[in-house]
Amino acid sequence: MKRLTGTRTIVVMILATIFGLVVTFPIYYMVAGSFFSIREFSSFPPTIVPSTIRLHNFQRAINESPLIRFMLNSLISASVGAILRIAIATLSAFAFVYKEFKAKKLLFIVILATMLLPADALILENYILISRLGLIDTYLGIISIHLLAPVQMFMLRQIFKSIPITYREAASIDGCGDVRFLIRIVTPMSRSIMLIFLLQSFVTIWNSYLWPLLVTNDTTMRTVQVGITLLSYAENLDFGPVFAAISLVVLPSILLFLVFRKRIVEGVVSGSLG
Repeated sequence: MKRLTGTRTIVVMILATIFGLVVTFPIYYMVAGSFFSIREFSSFPPTIVPSTIRLHNFQRAINESPLIRFMLNSLISASVGAILRIAIATLSAFAFVYKEFKAKKLLFIVILATMLLPADALILENYILISRLGLIDTYLGIISIHLLAPVQMFMLRQIFKSIPITYREAASIDGCGDVRFLIRIVTPMSRSIMLIFLLQSFVTIWNSYLWPLLVTNDTTMRTVQVGITLLSYAENLDFGPVFAAISLVVLPSILLFLVFRKRIVEGVVSGSLG
């Protein structure tokens, strides 16, 4: 019986290793491809390991397009958009849990109903609205459709409801207002989940392509996902600058995961237990 259990463990480890290699290989090839020469891209059998480590492709990606400007636009949009998104979700969830107002349940149902609407079905109406408001080629126009997050609002509402009501009553007796109660008590108790939502919002806005493509006509306002398409060398198989640019684009997401991985695990565990 022990031998059977040990064999099963070995099989599971082998399958997990194979699955891990399959998942991570595209990331490895992306980084390795950023150091390939044109000849290595067209070689047969295909090259997996670059012959030399050189930064020529990175230099070309930066010099032959305003890649730094694109990344700056994405950084501003993703940072501001993520902060505003989590702030709106937090304040909305707090109001639905601790405040009483007319049509509270109906409004909550309407907000949740928007989760059923596909984003692509609303893209034309959103574009017309943003155009009429004069927000084309602006950061606010880029992040506008990401500001309302019904899923985050719903999950934060459920988390806030799990906080004992006695905390709110004790805070009220001590003269603690809504804002102070939210900042001093509710937010610290939910910071792991809120951090996950903040990172998820940042990555979502950073990786957005179609909407920034529609609402930006000025090259200086293009985001990195749109700007990277300008690095096209399909005619001569010169993919080195493209791979280098993609590596730079993916870098912020990887760094965020490495820096906050412990908090992410804590948030997932606390959310599942809650």
